[in-house]
Amino acid sequence: MKRSLRVGSVAGIGIFLHWTFLLLVAAVGAYYYVQGQSLGAVLWGVGLTLGVFACVVLHELGHALTARRFGIPTRSITLYPVGGLARLERIPSEPMKEFWIAVGGPAVNVAIAIGLAVPLLMTGGTMAPTAVGAPSSSPLASLMWVNAVLAIFNMLPAFPMDGGRVLRALLALRWNYPRATRTAAAVGKGMAVLFGLVGGTTWNPVLLFVALFVYVGAQHESKQALHRVFTEDTPVREAMVTQFATLTVDHTLDDAVDALLAGTDHAFPVLKEEAVVGLLGREQLLQALSEHSRDTPAGEVADRGCFTTAPSAPLDEAFRQMNARGCSTVPVVEDEQLVGLLTLETVRELLLVSNALKTRPHLQVSPDRPSDAPLRERPNGAASSPGTSPVP
Repeated sequence: MKRSLRVGSVAGIGIFLHWTFLLLVAAVGAYYYVQGQSLGAVLWGVGLTLGVFACVVLHELGHALTARRFGIPTRSITLYPVGGLARLERIPSEPMKEFWIAVGGPAVNVAIAIGLAVPLLMTGGTMAPTAVGAPSSSPLASLMWVNAVLAIFNMLPAFPMDGGRVLRALLALRWNYPRATRTAAAVGKGMAVLFGLVGGTTWNPVLLFVALFVYVGAQHESKQALHRVFTEDTPVREAMVTQFATLTVDHTLDDAVDALLAGTDHAFPVLKEEAVVGLLGREQLLQALSEHSRDTPAGEVADRGCFTTAPSAPLDEAFRQMNARGCSTVPVVEDEQLVGLLTLETVRELLLVSNALKTRPHLQVSPDRPSDAPLRERPNGAASSPGTSPVP
């Protein structure tokens, strides 16, 4: 969110505007100036753009408020030049919940289009689609057609549009989640290829952009689905790091620098009498070095607001908390003892290993290895004990 400006909130959900949105406003203003050769045309064009994105906010609120009815909070809504993004805490595992959340957005656009069409019909106003090109002639008709197009476009059965999620939800009523996602993604890729062929033969840059947008979205959704299925069935112990350095509250920033340069760790648990009291990450360390003397105790600058998780906790739940709090590293504690670290990097590595094993069916996990043992084994059982690898 560092590159986004908070412009308000609705129902407790923060609304943000990405800085690239300003480029779109400038481009639209330039387009309408070329078309109308007047400041009035520019103002009408920019006004139409802002009106469209107000409708996009309502669209995303349709998703967010529907999700809230199912107990799923929304962290924020961000507006980009290509549309809006509602950041839900999680995607529901129940197909029909995902179905209703997905259709909640386009339903808002349909309602807006109908709401604008009624006064136009009652007053005999123009209903021509050409009003979009000249918003000053009929702003209501312009917004009506834009919302109609938004509803239709978003319901195309292809990721990352809402229609792709609707298709997956319907397929998931009969198939498992990974198969439903793969099938929906394949449909989306097929549509992307079709858009690309039509756009290439007619040299339509809009269709070419849509083709790329849909294809990349389908690829991303497939990876996200694999990640979700993996984390739902995996305990934290499978992904935690068991070789790491620690600091005590009495170690100095100089000691922390030595630890950072001596290994590959980017975050260090800070201990007091073997209990985790905070976490000192690389960015925090660099900031502390610019603000404090090098003999400052690590305990004074460590982040004491970090949460901990247990090795038996579900990995997907730990990830949800990490995303909600913006944590890239989390201490893993069992019986008040530090036994590991959970990092985003190690989970990605574990996913790569899991994918590699799936492509080699003859490779099996050793029968001597306990089913709940971590993939990263502890050398001599020492590395996971708190304080066993502190900075000297």
